Amino acid sequence: MFNTMTITKAAGALIGSLLFLLLVSWGASALYHVGPTGHVAEGEEHPQAYRIAVDDGGAEGEEEAADEGPDFATLLASADAGAGERVFGKCRACHKLDGGSATGPYLNGVVGRPVASVDGFSYSDAMVAHAAEAPTWEPEALQTFLEDPKGVVPGTKMVFAGLDKPEDRANVIAYLQTVN
Repeated sequence: MFNTMTITKAAGALIGSLLFLLLVSWGASALYHVGPTGHVAEGEEHPQAYRIAVDDGGAEGEEEAADEGPDFATLLASADAGAGERVFGKCRACHKLDGGSATGPYLNGVVGRPVASVDGFSYSDAMVAHAAEAPTWEPEALQTFLEDPKGVVPGTKMVFAGLDKPEDRANVIAYLQTVN
């Protein structure tokens, strides 16, 4: 069954396959070389196909960030309550304006109301502690909170990420002032 000729053929096929793979590997590495080419001296930077200029955001960037827009009092003075009602649509999932709490406390009368003061609503410990820092929901305090609720009151139950645009925050606060 197994004679020397069969074993010789099997060994030749195996060795021939390995030799073929070795030659193909050498040929491929000669065509498609990956890594340093040896054309760069020790310590020099490797040549790049293209470069992307990146601004380091020095002092000029900080000045531009400070002058992004008018202050909040100016925005609130020119706020549109109608636009605020449309933006309030994002808040309706958790807050009501009819005096009844839902997932969040009701918001009618919130402007000027003491923080964490709705009877029967279970506030987080973080929100109760925040009442010592900001005792009432003045427009400025609401503006800061609506920008980043979890950043202002870490541990709040409010899962909303916040309103990015200062105009939207001013419009919502103007709308909430009309439903006081």
